[in-house]
Amino acid sequence: MRGMYFIKKILNNNVVIAINPKDIEVVIIGKGIGFGKKTGEQINNESVDQLFQLVDEQQQEEYKQLLLQIDDSILDVMNEAITFIRTELNKKLNERIHIALTDHIAFAIRRLEQGILITNPFLEETQTMYPEEFQVAEQVVSFINDRLNISLPKDEVGFVTLHIQSALDNKPISHMQEGTKLIAKLVELIEAELITQLPKNSLQYSRLVTHLRHVIDRVVQRESVELNDKFVKLLKQEYPLCYNLAWKLIKVIQNHYQLPVAEAEAVYLTMHLQRLTQNK
Repeated sequence: MRGMYFIKKILNNNVVIAINPKDIEVVIIGKGIGFGKKTGEQINNESVDQLFQLVDEQQQEEYKQLLLQIDDSILDVMNEAITFIRTELNKKLNERIHIALTDHIAFAIRRLEQGILITNPFLEETQTMYPEEFQVAEQVVSFINDRLNISLPKDEVGFVTLHIQSALDNKPISHMQEGTKLIAKLVELIEAELITQLPKNSLQYSRLVTHLRHVIDRVVQRESVELNDKFVKLLKQEYPLCYNLAWKLIKVIQNHYQLPVAEAEAVYLTMHLQRLTQNK
């Protein structure tokens, strides 16, 4: 973000449209970046280092439209919240989070004002899958509630977590939601087949969800897993119930993503499922 930036239009105290060193229009977001400034004025380079640019033209237009629909107070709080997320996780976020998360929170606030409550049926799965991001999301929701004097429910923590993870992984929020729903479906199948119920706060549940998430990640990324033929035969003979259940789970994953799943994944799932039956 080095070089000279000249203000083309001030949208509010914290958002300006500027011309970058390559003569390209960008949206620059940052606390006080537009305060007391005028069109044509240069933005200090040291300030720009602390800010966030929306360079993609389509995202710029989406963000401009969003500014017309929400109060400046919400926008300012969300800019601070996203800066907090980036600092706390110390990782690069896809710039689209400024649009997606801000729009989501603005809509959640409107629902709250209208008395419409949306529950999050996958809150616990989300917390287990993304514990670090969930913890940051808890602080973000608390910050928003304090600053805007509102009471967004805990369900929103799960939604904010998925938006954070979406920005970290550079994947659409719909992809994150699909993964969470799929894991919930797989856990439900396991509980039904093994005639058990795993407490959501248990170590066994956490390990299972983590393992399933890794399986799905490897399938989507098409990573291979090593396999020992003798070991496969042993598991088939010793643990037929768990081995058959593992393949049921594999079929669900295959059908969902329309991608092949390595046989080795069934083997490792069998081991994990057998540990669950022993614990039961």
